[in-house]
Amino acid sequence: MIQRFLTIGLSVSALAPCAWAEEARPAQAKAPDANAVATSSAPAERGEVSGVRAVVYKKTGDRELKLYLHLPPGHEPTDKRPVIVFFFGGGWRGGSAEQFMPQCRYFASRGMVAAAVDYRVYSRDRAMIADCTADAQAAIRWVRAHARELGVDPDRITAAGGSAGGHLAAATGTVKDFTHDKKSSISFRPNAMVLFNPAIDLSPDQSKAGESVKDHLRIMSRMGARPEELSPTDNVRPGVPPTIIFHGRQDPLIPFAKIEAFAQTMEAAGNRCEVVGFEGQKHGFFNIGKSDGKYFVETLRLADRFLASLGYLKGEPTIDADMVAKLLKQGA
Repeated sequence: MIQRFLTIGLSVSALAPCAWAEEARPAQAKAPDANAVATSSAPAERGEVSGVRAVVYKKTGDRELKLYLHLPPGHEPTDKRPVIVFFFGGGWRGGSAEQFMPQCRYFASRGMVAAAVDYRVYSRDRAMIADCTADAQAAIRWVRAHARELGVDPDRITAAGGSAGGHLAAATGTVKDFTHDKKSSISFRPNAMVLFNPAIDLSPDQSKAGESVKDHLRIMSRMGARPEELSPTDNVRPGVPPTIIFHGRQDPLIPFAKIEAFAQTMEAAGNRCEVVGFEGQKHGFFNIGKSDGKYFVETLRLADRFLASLGYLKGEPTIDADMVAKLLKQGA
């Protein structure tokens, strides 16, 4: 049972509040068709990703949902690497898998398989939050089901994400099955969770969040299920995976008190949950384009050490300012 609260205060001016839809750039074009791990890389188009392999993890109607795989150097299908799966933010209504591509490239450089997931959102698919949750659960299940051909360890899967994507990552480890896949016996539960300013509590009481949360309250009408069914805080139980959360203490959209309450609930259930609060920081502070990458570096270092404590990584973190410049160049 571990609950740890840290505060990191760095000499950086506070960020301007970010709207839910501003966390990740929306995709401008659909990814190419891909049906196997050995597919060719996606083209470098605006809104697309480059240098990664796109694979279909779910089909719904005429929509093919893809995840973008980043393989570590020297990776072989016979490997059993740990894997980390990222879900982008954007208020469940927009966003792009590109958001966490830099984090994927970093963890691939550390020897993990990393994946950035596309999922249905309201602006493109009229998707409810329950639909987004179903897609996230299906993505984790797909990775575990294909562990052998991917060269990953089915018992070392980390779910990760930011804001609405942080909610989805946390939902894979907490809430009920929304996939409606009664035939599958393969679990969608991850073995660890790394969350960046996650929407961890979907209860309608957001009185402490301030004026900017009104947009969030409007989103709540598109949930597709009862709030308590989709809320990670309301579904904590013994056995929820070890978790680390990075959060700005001045986040106007998701009050830090909500994160503390989740961690306390996790501790009461006997689960490991570490919270790192960043003084003076607001929503989306961890993205690579913010504050010259300072918090991008800091959150990745701490995430790296957290995963090392679970036996997923070895050695010290390698992220630094020089690597940030390289990651930005790779994504250009």
